[in-house]
Amino acid sequence: MEILNDWSFWEKAPSTADVHRDVELPKSLSADLVLIIQGVRRGGKSTLLQQIPAHYQFSLANCYYCNFEDPRLINCLNHELLGDIVRIARKDRPTNEPCYFFFDEIQHVFAWEKWLHMQLERPKHNYFVVTGSSSVLLSGEFDSALTGRHRTLQLYPFSFREYLKLFPERMLESYLMSGGFPRTLTHGEPKLLLQEYFNDILLRDVLRRVGARSVDPIKQVAKLAFDTCGSQLSYRKIAAITHLTVETVQNHLLACEQAYLLFNCSFFAFSEKKRLSRHKKFYPIDPGLRTAVTSNTSRDYGKALEQLVFLKLKQQCDQVYYWESPLGGEVDFVTVSGDTITPYQVTWQEAKPRHEKALGSFYESFPQANEAIIIQQQNAADFLLGP
Repeated sequence: MEILNDWSFWEKAPSTADVHRDVELPKSLSADLVLIIQGVRRGGKSTLLQQIPAHYQFSLANCYYCNFEDPRLINCLNHELLGDIVRIARKDRPTNEPCYFFFDEIQHVFAWEKWLHMQLERPKHNYFVVTGSSSVLLSGEFDSALTGRHRTLQLYPFSFREYLKLFPERMLESYLMSGGFPRTLTHGEPKLLLQEYFNDILLRDVLRRVGARSVDPIKQVAKLAFDTCGSQLSYRKIAAITHLTVETVQNHLLACEQAYLLFNCSFFAFSEKKRLSRHKKFYPIDPGLRTAVTSNTSRDYGKALEQLVFLKLKQQCDQVYYWESPLGGEVDFVTVSGDTITPYQVTWQEAKPRHEKALGSFYESFPQANEAIIIQQQNAADFLLGP
């Protein structure tokens, strides 16, 4: 009860000064469906949890918060703990009175998904919202246990639109360098804080997943992926640089993806065999984080814009590809929606002949594709602020 009191807002309401996120919450919560919020650590999941009661006009007296990274819970992270929380909330309450449970970083609790499945099978006016810093929260056995019993919301750091809510007078260039991790935007030393975030994600979300004894090899691989943002990445080349096996490099990058530290971008082809035979590109979750971690100290607006366009397209389309002509030249991104194929070229300066040449080759291979979308300095802000 002491821990619940520390995390909940029974005595003091959460701050109303925080930026309200541009996310589409369900019209209402359901006792037989859990709302799962997934995203990178420090990306704003806990703050969104605090905003939900006001959004739905819930009484804070009926809201029970718990963060399962609280060290006081380290020896009891199992389904019995979850049952204890519900029993505490239900004690001396009418059976038809609603209770709302906000469980932060739920992935640390053993068998949470099976316990929650039982609660959803026989709803008793209890409503659950949970967060996690891993994209595997609903894969494999987790997804099987909660099939048809969950709604999932992916939360990213602040978008450019959300950033402007805090700093309406600032230009796109500022956002390209600072990124959107909420706390860093008002911190005195944002670069140092972002570097701490990077290390924290590796230690708490990546290291335990790969089962390595040291975080140093993982950090090497992740930094190389950050350094080569937007370029094709060779697993064998990284393996040679880091003295790891190719399989280990692949596992480290996959674990970084599962922790939302970065995303991959595959080669576009209708043939799965062709896609798998080509190198992937990797894009970090946030341009400010990339700037803080990489060894390049120059203001590379072009690379940061390319990264942001990828992240926006990924939130819209899930699958985003790149394409390379056999004769040379590259189309930065290709999205597919049903039978609709759309190519994108991204450049901070004016489009160059190589961009047009690459698009010409692309249309020879895919004549049915839509007209290309060119994103550059003049229209970048409009694209990022668009739907």
